[in-house]
Order: sequence, then structure tokens, then C-alpha cells
Amino acid sequence: MKKILLCSLCILTALQCREAVSSDPHGKAAPPSSTPEYALAIHGGAGTILKENMTPEMEAAYRQALDEALTIGEAILKNGGTAMDAVEQTIIFMEDSPLFNAGKGAVLTYDGHAELDASFMDGATQNAGAVGGVRIVRNPIRAARAVMERSPHVFLVGQGAEQFALEQSLDTVPNSYFLTERRIEAWRQTHPDEMLPQTGYQTDSRPVSDYYGTVGCVALDRAGNLAAGTSTGGMNDKRYNRIGDSPIIGAGTYADNATCAVSCTGHGEFFIRYAVAYDVSARMAYLKEDVATASDYIIGQRLVEKGGTGGLIALDRHGRIAQPFNTPGMYRGYVRPGERYVGIYKDE
Repeated sequence: MKKILLCSLCILTALQCREAVSSDPHGKAAPPSSTPEYALAIHGGAGTILKENMTPEMEAAYRQALDEALTIGEAILKNGGTAMDAVEQTIIFMEDSPLFNAGKGAVLTYDGHAELDASFMDGATQNAGAVGGVRIVRNPIRAARAVMERSPHVFLVGQGAEQFALEQSLDTVPNSYFLTERRIEAWRQTHPDEMLPQTGYQTDSRPVSDYYGTVGCVALDRAGNLAAGTSTGGMNDKRYNRIGDSPIIGAGTYADNATCAVSCTGHGEFFIRYAVAYDVSARMAYLKEDVATASDYIIGQRLVEKGGTGGLIALDRHGRIAQPFNTPGMYRGYVRPGERYVGIYKDE
């Protein structure tokens, strides 16, 4: 009789634990029963994203964009493509979308320009590349990968990064290409008596978003390799060629096949100070924490204690996904064979 009661208690506890993981409000994926053939997770920025500030049309547009991004990455992985290709192409799509603070649709600097940062990392080799403060590179994530694969360096900035991009025959555009109506309106709110030094922008009717934001992607391919990438327009109204965490390896991006791939979003100064992306990997390596435990501690406890806001996406070599954030919302999603999720608000 005692054995029967004990077994019943074990089953009930297991079911309760399973329900707790599956219904996590931060969009954490329930762990797969076995390592999937592939997995991919994305984010489109974390911040004050509230349902009451969203029209149904806006929400539908963001959900559709996130879903399309997942479809692009999954198609590559499903057909045997590499994690690096999936990350690059997924982020290119998000950079080309005016919805996100990366590439087209990036926030503007104090002097009225779009100034872009990106980073890329290969989990198999820990090779990495990054660019910062570029103004003419259409897809900074392509430049970051090119730095990783075609240069002896890790991090190029400003005119040097742009010269490298030109030498690599990457697409370049006038800075006005990146401007959208909502970003121009945000700039005008803080510069009411000044004239924006650019023309020829394309319009976008959606309202101004939060102070900062980022896009990112992490992927696991059939060969068991991980990759991570992050791209951003940085902080709204930034000055002095400020660069945040997104292009900094170990702060905004990190990947190691032995542990995980990570892409961060939020108030970059805090992510730099506390090496957030690398810290997830380090806790997994040294404390033997799983990816969810490590991610949740860093975002939900350590970062909060330090006054930092934001979130991250993380993916381990077994296809387990974590997407914690300490803000009201984070544009996010993930896909594994037969499984897909898109979320915006904390209570989803």
C-alpha cells in the first residue's frame, strides 16, 4: 500500500513539474524528450511592450514577422543547412523589416543618423566577428559574419568596418534607406527645433517603440553545431558613437557547442558590465546548470539586482530553449520539428 501511494505521489509531482515548465509565462520552451534534428529561437527586442499600447493590426504585423523569420530559419535547418546560415538569413529578414530596431527601422542617433551594430559567433570553433557604428551597410549581420570568416580580426568599427564591407562586395545603401516615419517622429520629439539632416526616407505608420531594442537568433543544426547572431540600431538618441552590448562577444552574443548559444536584448550598458551572454555559458560549464536555470538566474535575479532590464534567448546542444526577460514584453519565438511558438507579452 505504501509503495502504491509513493508511486502516485511521484506521478502527481512529475505532472505538476511538467505543467510548470510548459506554461512558463516567459516563453520558455518545454525541454524536448530527445535532442531534435534542429532548433532555432529568435527575439525582436525586449522592453515596455504592453497590450494596451498595441492595436490589433500592429500585434498581427509583429506576430506575422516573427513567424516569417522562424519559417526562413527552419527551412534552412530542415533541409540540412548550417546553423550559421540559418542565423544569418533569419536576421537579414529582421533587419529588412521596418518593425524592429535593426537595419531598416533602426532608431536614430542624436545627430539624426542610423548607426548600426551586429555580431556573429560560431559555436563549433568560437570564431566570432562584429561591426559597430556602421551607417551604410544594408545588413550588418552579413558584415559581422564576413569579419569572422574573412579577416584576422573580431571587431571592426566605423569607417574601417564600412571599408571592409565594400571590399567584401556587401550591399551598401545611403543612410536614408534605414529611416522610417516613426523613427523620424521619435527624433523630432527630442529635437523639436532642429532639422533632420536626411531626406528620401520611406514611411511607416506604426508608432514609436521603446528606447532601445535588438534582433537576434540562435540555432542548432543537424550536425550538432550552434551559432548565434545579434543586430541592432542601438539606443535611441545615442551620442558620441555609443556602442552597446549587441556587437560585443560575451556581452550580447556568445556560442559554444559545449554549452549554448545566446543572443541578448535590453539596456546594453548592464549587459556589457556583467558579460551576460558569456555568463549563461559559464554557469552551464562550471556550475553544471541547465540552460533554463542559468538564463533565468542571470535575467531574473542578477540583472534585476544590478538595475538592468532586458532579456535573452538561449539554446543548448540538446535543443533546449530559454527565453527569459524582466520587462513587460519581448518579441520572441522558437521552432523545433513539429513545434512552433511566437510570443510578445509576459503572460503568454
